[in-house]
Amino acid sequence: MIDLGLDIYRTIGQCADRLGLEAYAVGGVVRDHFLGRPCTDIDIVCSGHLEGGEVHIGIELAKAVSEAVGGTHVSIFKNFGTASFVSGDLQLEFVGARRESYNRESRKPVVENGTLEDDQRRRDFTVNALAICLNADRYGELIDPFGGIRDLDQGILRTPLDPDITFSDDPLRMMRAVRFASQLGFRIDDATFEAIPRNAHRLKIVSDERVMVELNKIMLSERPSVGLKLMLKGGLMQLVLPEVAALTGVETVDGRGHKDIFYHTMQVLDNVAEAESSPLWLRWAALLHDVGKPGVKRYDAHQGWTFHGHEARGARMVPKIFRRLKLPLGPEMKYVEKMVSLHMRPIVLAEDEVTDSAVRRLLFEAGDDIDDLMLLCNADITTKNPDKQRRHRANFELVKQKLVELEERDRIRNFQPPVSGDDIMRTFGIGPCREIGTIKDAIKDAILDGKIPNDRDAAWQMMLEMGKELGLEIAS
Repeated sequence: MIDLGLDIYRTIGQCADRLGLEAYAVGGVVRDHFLGRPCTDIDIVCSGHLEGGEVHIGIELAKAVSEAVGGTHVSIFKNFGTASFVSGDLQLEFVGARRESYNRESRKPVVENGTLEDDQRRRDFTVNALAICLNADRYGELIDPFGGIRDLDQGILRTPLDPDITFSDDPLRMMRAVRFASQLGFRIDDATFEAIPRNAHRLKIVSDERVMVELNKIMLSERPSVGLKLMLKGGLMQLVLPEVAALTGVETVDGRGHKDIFYHTMQVLDNVAEAESSPLWLRWAALLHDVGKPGVKRYDAHQGWTFHGHEARGARMVPKIFRRLKLPLGPEMKYVEKMVSLHMRPIVLAEDEVTDSAVRRLLFEAGDDIDDLMLLCNADITTKNPDKQRRHRANFELVKQKLVELEERDRIRNFQPPVSGDDIMRTFGIGPCREIGTIKDAIKDAILDGKIPNDRDAAWQMMLEMGKELGLEIAS
């Protein structure tokens, strides 16, 4: 007998027995039980018949269990025959056993009542087709018709049916394959993986939103590069993120080649992911930080390969990519755009003389995101040359030290010039005009360059001097 360890499973079994139904825990919750991973999303499949014509057995079982455990309101989706509710930390979803058939132009199946095995057949992978009976007389019995336990033990992802059928029926399963490989560290079975390039084009019928759910889960995995490399190898990256796929390859002229930007990007992304609690959008910035390089790549006989201005070009590409992929266009997109735009600045500082003025400007432009930017730039040091790496990291530490010192002394992060546009208009008795911007920019630049301190008295004196130079008179 397999004990899933929660009282609610016994309760589900008891409610199913009273209704004359069979009930099974299926899918991810069973897989994660064997892997020792926490899981709060519980899927229950039931089979059998109830009196009353068009009765959805999953919905009726959900109502009975919710009442028994004092659960919250049951959300019912009658068209799909499903119901769900929350009990404590658990999200429970109930459905009657189903079999599905697909139209090639849609990933929405035609659903009919079926047996437990029908339901297991329609699952994406054998490790997600495991079921455990919850009825009293068979409690804890494992039903594993496709060798899911064996594949779990071996760390293999394999489809229950012919993978061409599984992936063609629901193309999102190809994204789920690379996602599970990335999350769980599993290997995709050869025959299963070989079906991905053959069916990759089918991903076009899946909504961008559904694809992004899977891609973001890959991005949040311990080593995102695992899933992203599989996407590239399987032809999925070329469809989802052609701008990232375009980073692959090495061009050689006069015997001089540049590094493969795609694999460099994967290393940077994994480096960022190693940082404790690195947020999703910083990982996206790592993925896109060099996305502008193909468009500005040039070869010079003296310098070799150059990518001048790739950070500005990449930043301009970010909004277009986010719009196409239906990713958030608010603060998240602006953050990624800023990270891509600024990612070379600390590195250039580290290579040149680290002046107070340059560090102040970096602090001003990065604002509260300066720590994330420094993490990204540190992750971007991927050279295998030990001397070069030591030099880079030593200079980088100097930049970080300067940032701390200047922040404590000058309070530059997110600063606003001590003199406002209203101050200027009242002082000189003028309305909105170009001179106001000229004075404000001059005061800001003077503070960032260390010519005047970041305080109101110094800024006010400079405002008066600038006004005089521009021919403005102090209002009486």
